[in-house]
Parts: sequence; C-alpha cells; structure tokens
Amino acid sequence: MRIVFLIAWCCVPCLPNAAFTSDPDTGIIIKKVFDAVGGEGKLLRLFRTRETVNVSSDPEKKVAERVSVYEPPKYWWTGKNERVKDEAKPDEPATFLVWAWTLGILTDPASKLELIPDIVESNKAAIGLRVNGSVTPPMDIYFDKAESRLVRIDWRSDIHRFSDWKEVDGVKYPAKCIGFKKNTEKPWYFSEIIELERLNDLPGELKRR
Repeated sequence: MRIVFLIAWCCVPCLPNAAFTSDPDTGIIIKKVFDAVGGEGKLLRLFRTRETVNVSSDPEKKVAERVSVYEPPKYWWTGKNERVKDEAKPDEPATFLVWAWTLGILTDPASKLELIPDIVESNKAAIGLRVNGSVTPPMDIYFDKAESRLVRIDWRSDIHRFSDWKEVDGVKYPAKCIGFKKNTEKPWYFSEIIELERLNDLPGELKRR
C-alpha cells in the first residue's frame, strides 16, 4: 500500500508555489483549476477594476460604478481610500473573497487544502476544496467538475455564486457574483466587474502600509 501511495504521489504535477496538501488528488485538482484560467503564472495579483456592487435584494437597483485597486488579501483601495486598516486583524473580508476568486489563496504556503464532498451547483456537479490556515474560518471553494472553473464560495454566513466568465491578458475570471445568506438562501448583493486591468506596479497615488 505504501509503495502504491508513493507512486501516485510522484505522478502528481509539480506545484512549487501551491498551498500545502498531502492528498495527490487535491494536487491534481489544483493543477486543473489553474489550467482552466490560463495557468498559475497568469493569476491576478495586482489589478484595477471598474465595477458595480449592488448591496440589496433587488437585482435591478441602479448603483454607481466604482474603481478599485486590489492586491489581495492585504490591500484594497477605492479611489485613494485604503479599505484594509489592520493587516494583522483584517476588517475587510471582501479582500479574502477576492483572494479566493483570483485563486491566489491556493498558492499561499499557509493554506492547507482538503477535499470535501461534491455538491450540485446550477444543475452541474461541483468538486469542493476546504481552505484552512490562511483564512479564518475555513473557506469552502467549489469548482465545476467538468470545466474546473470556480462556481461557488461558502464562507462565514454567506454563499457566493460566480458566473459570466471573461478573459483579459491571458487570464479568465468570473465577472459576476451574487451573494446569498446561508440561513435564508436569499440574495443580498450583486456585483459585476465591467472592466479589469492587470497592473505591473502600484499606481503612484496609492501607498502600501
């Protein structure tokens, strides 16, 4: 049995920057997930968005656009306003969600990953990974089993459902997300990325702590 395990482990694709996992199947899933968006090297690390966030239960409610710069999970600026005030005790869980949907959380050495039971999401089978260590409480991330694309994140008291895939600069990303409360299954926000730009450097008017 030990020999079989070692052979299986050696067959797992090399993921030098991926989070910790002792499960060969998990390593294979992560590789497929990265490939589905364009490869680990194309993940969004620093980027700017023009977006709308409608915090209500009415999907037709009109809201103003905003421009944000993200460097998850530590930084998020809207205009010149830095939204994360304390890196040690982040008060902006949204940055961790951005870190998750950009898949950066899967590359963090502090992230411990484990397989969780499959679910059905939008009438399709979805495979799940639980992320612990780098985020509290643990975060459950689900991917379309056939396409390996992100479809859902369950975290804290919310369910976040992703759709409307687009591509920019070699990376694919979900442009729309709807947040639901777990206890009611009712929507409470609708977000849409209208435009996304990868940044090589932080804009001069913005400062890191």
